[in-house]
Amino acid sequence: MSYSHDASQKGSVFGGMLLIAGSCIGAGMLALPILTGMAGFFPSFVMFFIAWIFMTTTGLLLVEVNGWFEHPVNFISMVGHTLGMVGRVLCWLLYLFLFYALLVAYMVGSGNHVSNLLMHLIQWNIPDWIGTIFFVILFGWVVYLGTYPVDLLNRGLMIGKILAYLLLIILGLKYITPKLLLYTDIKYSLFALPILLISFGFQNMIPSLSVYLGGDTRRIRMAIIGGSLFTFCIYLFWQLIALGILPVSGKEGIISSFHNDIDAAQSIRNYLKAGWVGSSAQILAFFAILTSFLAQSLALVHFLRDGLKINRKKREHVSLCALALLPPLVFSILFPQIFFQALNFAGGICAVILFGVFPAMMVWIGRYRKNIRSENPVRGGKPLLICIFVFGCFIFFYQLTNMLGLTLFPHP
Repeated sequence: MSYSHDASQKGSVFGGMLLIAGSCIGAGMLALPILTGMAGFFPSFVMFFIAWIFMTTTGLLLVEVNGWFEHPVNFISMVGHTLGMVGRVLCWLLYLFLFYALLVAYMVGSGNHVSNLLMHLIQWNIPDWIGTIFFVILFGWVVYLGTYPVDLLNRGLMIGKILAYLLLIILGLKYITPKLLLYTDIKYSLFALPILLISFGFQNMIPSLSVYLGGDTRRIRMAIIGGSLFTFCIYLFWQLIALGILPVSGKEGIISSFHNDIDAAQSIRNYLKAGWVGSSAQILAFFAILTSFLAQSLALVHFLRDGLKINRKKREHVSLCALALLPPLVFSILFPQIFFQALNFAGGICAVILFGVFPAMMVWIGRYRKNIRSENPVRGGKPLLICIFVFGCFIFFYQLTNMLGLTLFPHP
């Protein structure tokens, strides 16, 4: 059922699409070409399509669940209403682990890029861990200032990120070697699925998107499909450039970059030995990491504030900022080679349960246990819900075996 808003106050579908795309596109895209490149461009395209279909479908399922409420609710309340107290507690814990895992990845990734940036600008050579601390202190202070300063800075950074991306695409086309795009090694196809899921993760935005679009289910679905498809296209061009430039083997190749925890932007810069393409890749990486860091840090601070029932202030609480940023900072300094592992944990463990398995369970319980009728239910019935649940559990099991070092599936 729709929320009672004046039609003139409803946001636009295009604005909703940008909200979805902005939620998806972040620092995770820096890892995509490295993790997918070991399988090759065409196998990774198939995995991209599967991840897009899976996450878009679960998003539409959550729109159905959200429509059961007459007033705006958050994601955790939706889980609690359908899956009970156990589901609510598990959701709370998974959300916390998801935030921390993403922040660890962003902090680890920031160290190398900040060090290179300082070296390039002022010829100041510092270790990566000092770059990470410098990054967290400087931009953690912006998070402490509150939502409005973060929003202002983020707008400028988004413009910079878009310009750097376009420049990289335009300049990078002439460096593409077509035969590199023909490389195929199917046995590594599944390896990138966990991070692909987190790269299409927008489900936590659905309550806000519903409010923005006045609870209009049809427009919300259009925004989700359009925004996720736009994200798919952005990733596809990024894949084309990165996998067309970087060889799979060799000192600066994809496999070497994976084992040395080097993201795709840094790999392109190292392989091309500077130049405008390398510089634009470096700038894109810095903006992607920073925008993701600001968004996730602020979201975690708000999540902790709501969970701990702390009153809102003009500026964020220092204690909450410390609770949000210090644990991942310590972890990123102690384990600097954990960029890919942190992102895979976030996608294959946390996100696949929260944004994959849970939506299927919520709709199943609502439809078939509580007999809740939806105005516009997602088509597919029980077979669709079973497929979503089984696929989500498979990805969870796959990532768990990788973390435990088991050899049930091919691992580079």
